[in-house]
Amino acid sequence: MTKREFWQASGVRLLERSGEGWLGVTPDFLRAYLCRPELAPIDESTPAEVALHDALMADPALQVSEAELEGIGDDDVAESYRLMLDFRDILMASGTLEGAYLHLMRQSHMHLPPLFVDQMVHAILANVLADSTDAIRLRAAELFFREQKVSTEDGRIMLADEEIVEMHARARTETGIGQLLAATGTPMRTVALDVLTRDNQDIYWARSDRFDTVIDFRFEQPGPDAFARVVEAWLAHMLGIEARVEPMSRIDDDDWRWHVGLDRESTGILNALYEGGSPSRSAMDRILGLFRLRILDSRRVIERVEGHPIYLALAMTSDQRLKMKPQNLITNLPLRPDA
Repeated sequence: MTKREFWQASGVRLLERSGEGWLGVTPDFLRAYLCRPELAPIDESTPAEVALHDALMADPALQVSEAELEGIGDDDVAESYRLMLDFRDILMASGTLEGAYLHLMRQSHMHLPPLFVDQMVHAILANVLADSTDAIRLRAAELFFREQKVSTEDGRIMLADEEIVEMHARARTETGIGQLLAATGTPMRTVALDVLTRDNQDIYWARSDRFDTVIDFRFEQPGPDAFARVVEAWLAHMLGIEARVEPMSRIDDDDWRWHVGLDRESTGILNALYEGGSPSRSAMDRILGLFRLRILDSRRVIERVEGHPIYLALAMTSDQRLKMKPQNLITNLPLRPDA
C-alpha cells in the first residue's frame, strides 16, 4: 500500500532522521519555535525584541544573556524567550528529539511547559509511525499528545479531541446555539465530528492535522488494539524493548506483580486495587482501557517481575477528560538498570 502523508504540523520534516532512526535537531526546527505567536514580533514589539528575534533567526544557536532578555522591555515576552532558550539548550545538548525527551522524563523535576513535551511526542510519533497505513492507529496515537474529551453515553466510550470540542463549544455559545458541547455528559453526536471506523478511515488522511475525528475505545473495538500497537512501537523506538500489548476487559491475577497507570487517574485506581483496596464504583467506571504488556526479553526485566505481565490502564477524570502521560512508559516499567 502506498505511504500516506499525515501530521504535517508535527515539524518532523524539519528534523533529520539519523541512521539509528532518531530525529536529529536542526536549525530550521529551532527557527519554527521562533515563529510561534509568543515570540514572533508584532507592531508593538520594542527594537530590542525585534533585534533579538532577527539574531536568533539568523543563528538559532546564539547564546543570549539575561541582560539582553531584560532589555526586551516586556516581562511576558522575556519569559517566553527564557522558556524557549532553555528548551533549545536541552535539544542541542541531546542532539536528538528522542534523547532530549528521555533526558527530561528522567529528571526529578521538569520546568518546561507541557506544550513543549506534547510537541516532542507529536514529532517522535510522526517518525515512529511514518510508514503506517492504518488511520485508526494514528488516531489512537493522538492520545499520546492530545488531551481527549470522553463521552460514555449508551455504554460507548467515544474519545474526541478536547481542544476541538472546546472550539465547537465556544462557536455554539457565541452564536447562541444550544448548550455547551463541552459540558459533562453531552452526547458526542451533538459535535460535528466523524467517528472513525474501518469503513471510513480514509477520511483521516486529509484531516489528520485538524484532530477532528472521534475514536471508539470500547473493548473489542479497533481503538484499544490500535492503541496497543502504538505502545509497542513507542517502547521499541524509545527504549529498544520488544513487547506485546493486549487489550483486556478486566484483571484477574492472584499474583499481580506490576502495573503502570498511563495517567494520574488510572495510577491511583491501579494502586488501590494492587494494595487490596476497593475503589468506589464511580472510580471504576472511569477506567477506559486495560492492557496486558509482556516484555519479550526477560533479561530486561527485574527479577520479581520476570515471566509476569505488566498491567496498563487509561482512565478519565471526573469531568470526563483523558490526559495520557506517555512518559510513564519510560520511567515506570520494571526494567533492570543495567539492561
